[in-house]
Amino acid sequence: MNKKAFLKYLAKEGEDRLRIHIEVDKGQVINLVVQYESLIGGIWQAIVRYDMAHGFFHRDTLFPNGEQVKTAIDISNLNMALQYAEQDLKDKWEFYKERYLTKLKP
Repeated sequence: MNKKAFLKYLAKEGEDRLRIHIEVDKGQVINLVVQYESLIGGIWQAIVRYDMAHGFFHRDTLFPNGEQVKTAIDISNLNMALQYAEQDLKDKWEFYKERYLTKLKP
């Protein structure tokens, strides 16, 4: 089994990134975490996370008050799930960030 962990930055300013952890066995992804984080107020905040915790592939949408919204994603092939998660976050990170920031406002 091979474990990999790395960051991918989404904007030139370096304030938005994907934190990716994958476990691969014989060329197949067997576990994954793809998390979108943003540097807000000098602290990296997790905003959206895709993972296999709880035994199924899902998205956790996180909010500053600690609320989490869990959404099951019906993809059983984890190689495809990894691609889906990464592409969704690359395409929608600005939307996810704006929604998170809106919840910070009093």
